Amino acid sequence: MGGTDQARCTRRSPAATNVGNSKENNGGVTRNLPVDAVINLDHGDPTMYESYWRTLGDDECTFVIKGYESLSYFSNPKNPCWFLEPKLEESIKSLHGAVGNAATDGYSIVVGTGSSQLLQAVLYAVTSHDQPNQINVVSAAPYYSSYPEITDLVRSGLYKWAGDAHQFDKNEPYVEFVTSPNNPSGVIRGPVVNGGGGILVHDLAYYWPQYTPITSSLEFDIMLFTASKCTGHAGSRIGWALVKDKEVAKKMTKFMEVITIGVSKESQLRVAKILQVIVDRCKCFGSPEGHNFFEFGKNLLTKRWEILRETVKQNKMFILPKYPLQHCNYTGDVTQAHPAFAWIKCKDGTDCEKLFRNHNILTRGGRKFGSDPGFVRVSMLGREEEFNLFIDRLSMIQIFNKGDGHENENLD
Repeated sequence: MGGTDQARCTRRSPAATNVGNSKENNGGVTRNLPVDAVINLDHGDPTMYESYWRTLGDDECTFVIKGYESLSYFSNPKNPCWFLEPKLEESIKSLHGAVGNAATDGYSIVVGTGSSQLLQAVLYAVTSHDQPNQINVVSAAPYYSSYPEITDLVRSGLYKWAGDAHQFDKNEPYVEFVTSPNNPSGVIRGPVVNGGGGILVHDLAYYWPQYTPITSSLEFDIMLFTASKCTGHAGSRIGWALVKDKEVAKKMTKFMEVITIGVSKESQLRVAKILQVIVDRCKCFGSPEGHNFFEFGKNLLTKRWEILRETVKQNKMFILPKYPLQHCNYTGDVTQAHPAFAWIKCKDGTDCEKLFRNHNILTRGGRKFGSDPGFVRVSMLGREEEFNLFIDRLSMIQIFNKGDGHENENLD
């Protein structure tokens, strides 16, 4: 792989050098939003990565499936996850090895239709039909807004949503979702509940170098990842779990066997190809050409966060979280987090979601995360044009509310 890396590191790529160019960022396709357009920053739709993938040659990420291929349900009957494509398994292991964010030795890999399906599979796998009561499922607020719905959607007799982990004080078995970096706040977190009999599920969707410093290779019992946040390929709907206990991996597989009889091979093979392209370029970090995918994402998010912080500092109406400087084992530098979402708070307690909606900005309000309505989650992952329009409107809020006399002491 070394020779391939060297060859690719010498080829010029506009991915990192033209980050601010709207036309280049959209692959030469002009998308002019009207000034009064409604911009949807509610979802974390990772379209900012489109510009990187457009710079690659047409053949580099392309693969062909012939009509007679991938007909069988089975990929590897000897694997606990019998529908996991070997190429995807190999690419996942290679990627984690190259980035150094999670151990794979001694783990079973279970593939799912995104990490949302894997969450339900985990809940099925770690609960028992013999238990007398539903097991409590908790997560520390602000928690990912979909956790309550994912947990309670099918009204399972095995488990139920029990809310904020900070408030959970029952002497009963529980499952705690630990989201790190957190969605929505972007901070690194650990478990909150200290009771015995707990099962921890680590949702690590954003533990990648473009979002946060990689400080260690994690080795938790159950770790969830997803291609949508790693590579930007949300539409392929591929997530994976690293599971230490083989019996838990088998039960997760059984859940998906009954629900969907596996996961699309076409999606798996596409993501396997994408992950391998990223692995092949992983050694190029810091090169002038900027071929490294994570370097592209880190540079773009760093720039966006700098612009956002400066805008917020000027208007004095909002508060943004601070993130500590940490050494990143992958990049080799000391840096801070630049999360996929901005967790913004209106300083005077205003309903921030409503305020932004009045300016044609759709966000997700704090209540949905078990938090205060003064907070909103704003996606930083959209196309350049959407982000620029958001910043323009944020500046207009400053003009409309000038002279409020507030100080923004929590900003850098």
